[in-house]
Amino acid sequence: MSENKVYTVTQIMDLLPHRYPFLLVDRLEIVEDGEKAVGTKNVTMNEEFFQGHFPGNPIMPGVLQVEAMAQAAGATVIAANQDKVGDKKINVYFMTIDAVKFRKPVTPGDQLKIHIEKISGRGRLWKFKGECKVDGAVVSQAEFTAMISEEDK
Repeated sequence: MSENKVYTVTQIMDLLPHRYPFLLVDRLEIVEDGEKAVGTKNVTMNEEFFQGHFPGNPIMPGVLQVEAMAQAAGATVIAANQDKVGDKKINVYFMTIDAVKFRKPVTPGDQLKIHIEKISGRGRLWKFKGECKVDGAVVSQAEFTAMISEEDK
């Protein structure tokens, strides 16, 4: 059994086109190549969205939690396929989001653990389920489908 691959935020930026303030994964640990990963998002009061999302009672928007799950899944797909595409660049486009549930608020100081698992993958279409947790408690969850695209670098 091989060791888990850990990506820092700088390495994640090599995989994904996202940048501040829209990069929502600070660390990614691939648990099973292309199958499972755990991302980390450190939620701080410095986040731009807290300026307008419930001032005086800052809560991380649920849609950004879903986006963090999508980014973690996308980075997992790209990392798993980098060696297979040669000089091509991989893009991941999300097509559907299903079964979304928000269970508890996420506030500044929380560390969001983003658990991603591939449900199926056939050709260019992949389906994932994701859960965000804070201190081991589920705060949000979703299932989503993505299309994988390759283009010249």
